[in-house]
Amino acid sequence: GLSQYSSDPRTEWELSAYSTRDQVLEAMRNLRYKGGNTFTGLALTHVLEQNLKPEAGARLEAEKLVILLTDGKSQDDANLAAQMLKNLGIEIFAIGVKNADEAELKQVASEPLELTVYNVLDFPLLSSLVGRLTRVLCTRIKEKSNKENADIPVNTGPQLSPTDLKISAVTSKSMHLAWSPPLRPPKKYRIVYYPSKGGISKEVVLDGAVSSLQLSNLTSHTEYLVSVFPIYDAVVGDGLRGVTSTLPLSSPRSLRVSELSHNSMRLSWKAAQGATQYLVLCSAAPDRAED
Repeated sequence: GLSQYSSDPRTEWELSAYSTRDQVLEAMRNLRYKGGNTFTGLALTHVLEQNLKPEAGARLEAEKLVILLTDGKSQDDANLAAQMLKNLGIEIFAIGVKNADEAELKQVASEPLELTVYNVLDFPLLSSLVGRLTRVLCTRIKEKSNKENADIPVNTGPQLSPTDLKISAVTSKSMHLAWSPPLRPPKKYRIVYYPSKGGISKEVVLDGAVSSLQLSNLTSHTEYLVSVFPIYDAVVGDGLRGVTSTLPLSSPRSLRVSELSHNSMRLSWKAAQGATQYLVLCSAAPDRAED
């Protein structure tokens, strides 16, 4: 599977899209480069939420590998998102090109770093990594596949997935989330939220016994995407997703003009709830405009 990212990640194809090497190579040849910013944390969150799900072709019994290719320093917290993947047994290989931050690559990648971190000076030099990286990836898959892990469930389904996400008490800066827990209580919940039109992804991790959360310090008049994931020892259950918009900030009302003279006037209005200051702009009206 492959996703590109800038300020907004984009899935190019899912794990289940192609079944032969030639199909994947043809898709790669037709790939169009996506320019833009470097929100690596948001990209890793996208991979976890969207690309490593059963409905996207991820098999629970298969080993999960993520190869991150980047040519810059992340503009958000890549380490936090990477740690969440690694905690779930997902192995991350980090490949830097040109201006990539090697310290950040080492933070994001899985151990041992001598096998999972690569850095080259320019894109044509990536070809020099293919042979070694292929051998390392195949060896790691075999090693991990040979380990017994009887705790991995056969499927997630309703037993491991929360239901009925409710978003209430929405204000200009906050909202309340509540959901019904799955039949099998999770170890933790991971709640991810971010503006739908692009922005920094934020997350909260809760104890599995808790099934509600108050989100605060939000931006007013903004649509937010919210996801709730149950986390077990060896798997992430299906997530709940919701979308809602915060309210606009309250406005001053009932503007009145009085005490007019040749060079002055008095303005008064009903206060806006929560306002700490007011900005008053005044300019001469254009010709033929209302006085």
